[in-house]
Amino acid sequence: MLSWLKRIAMACWRPVRRYARMSKDEILNDDDDSTTTDSLVWSRDLEKHSFGEFSFAVVQANEVIEDHSQVETGRDATFIGVYDGHGGPDASRFISDHLFLNLMRHARERGTISEDILRSAFSATEDGFLTLVRRSCGIKPLIAAVGSCCLVGVIWKGMLYVANLGDSRAVIGSLGRSSKIVAEQLTRDHNASMEEVRQELKSLHPDDSHIVVMKRGVWRIKGIIQVSRSIGDAYLKRPEFSLDPSFPRFHLPEPIHRPVLTSEPSMYTRVLGPNDKFVIFASDGLWEQLTNQEAVEIVCNNPRAGIARKLVKTALNVAARKREMRYDDLKKVDRGIRRFFHDDTTVVVIFIDHELLGNSTSAPEMSVRGFNDTVGPSNFNILQGIDANARSAI
Repeated sequence: MLSWLKRIAMACWRPVRRYARMSKDEILNDDDDSTTTDSLVWSRDLEKHSFGEFSFAVVQANEVIEDHSQVETGRDATFIGVYDGHGGPDASRFISDHLFLNLMRHARERGTISEDILRSAFSATEDGFLTLVRRSCGIKPLIAAVGSCCLVGVIWKGMLYVANLGDSRAVIGSLGRSSKIVAEQLTRDHNASMEEVRQELKSLHPDDSHIVVMKRGVWRIKGIIQVSRSIGDAYLKRPEFSLDPSFPRFHLPEPIHRPVLTSEPSMYTRVLGPNDKFVIFASDGLWEQLTNQEAVEIVCNNPRAGIARKLVKTALNVAARKREMRYDDLKKVDRGIRRFFHDDTTVVVIFIDHELLGNSTSAPEMSVRGFNDTVGPSNFNILQGIDANARSAI
C-alpha cells in the first residue's frame, strides 16, 4: 500500500507551473475616490485555488520589505505561506524558496500529508537556513540575527492543516447561531507579550532570571526579541553563532547553553465543515490594528473581489487614526519612515467552496499554479515556477 501511495504522490506532485510577472502598472491599488494612491500597497483581487477562490494583498513599511508569502495550488491541494521576517529579508525569502519544496519532498516520500510531514518540512527549512548562516556569517555576521515567523496552511481531502511559528495568525470565519459569522483563531501567538509564553519560557529556563525582560514597556526574550519561535535567529539557538560586542543590539552578556528560541511549530488540524466559509492568513501587521472578529465581519459583509486589499486598507486607516492623521496623509509617507506608523503586512483570504472539497483524490497534487509575493510593487512575482524546464515548456 505504501509503495502505491508513493507512486501516486510522485506523479501528483510533479511541478507543472505557469509563470508570469505582474508589473507595477498592473498592481491594483486603492478603489476609493481619493486622488492619492498608496504606492506601497499591491494586491490581486481574486484568483482560483483548488477549493474556491482567494484574495491577496501586501503593504510595505520597511525600507526593504521583510514579509514574503505564497499560495501554491493544484487540482487536489492548496498551500498557503505567510513569512514575516525580522532583522532583514534573508530568512523569509529563504522560507519562500524552500519550505514548499521541502514539504513536497516529504509528501512524495510518504505519499500523504500530515502534521508530522509539516513538522519535517519546517525542520528541513530551519536546517537549511542555519547551513546558509554558517556559510555566510564570516562575511555577513548579522545574518545570524535574521529570522522569520512562519505561518503555513494546507487544504487537502477536506482537511485544513495549519503550522505556525511566531505571531502571524490564521483565523477562520464560520457561521454560528442565527447564521452570524464567528471568528475562531486557529493559531497560538508565540509572543512574549502573552503571559502563557512568558511562563513557558521561564519553565524551560529556570536558571535564567533574564530569559524574559521588560524593555521600554515591551516584554522581550533576553531583552531583544518578542517572538519565541522562528526560523533563523541563529544567535539565540546555537552558541557558535553568538555575536560579539561590536553588535550591541544582539550581543548576549553570557553565552547560551541551550536554545532560547525554537523552530518547533504549533499545529492545528481541522475537518472543514459546511459552516466554515473562509480563512484569513495574515502577518501580525493586520492583527495589531484589527481584532479577529472585526476582520471576519469585514470579509463576510463585502464582496470577495479585493477583500484582502480592503482588510489592509482598513488596518491602515486604523493605524493613521492612532497618529491623529488621515490615511490620505499616511499614503504620502515613504517606505522606511512608514515603519513608525505600521508594519509590513501580508493578508491572504482563502474562500472555501464546499462543493469542490469532495473532489480530492487519494494523494496530493500540488504546484499547478503558484502565487509568490517577493520584493515589492515594482517586482511582484505571480505564478512563480519551481522548475526552469517547466517554465520554458509552458
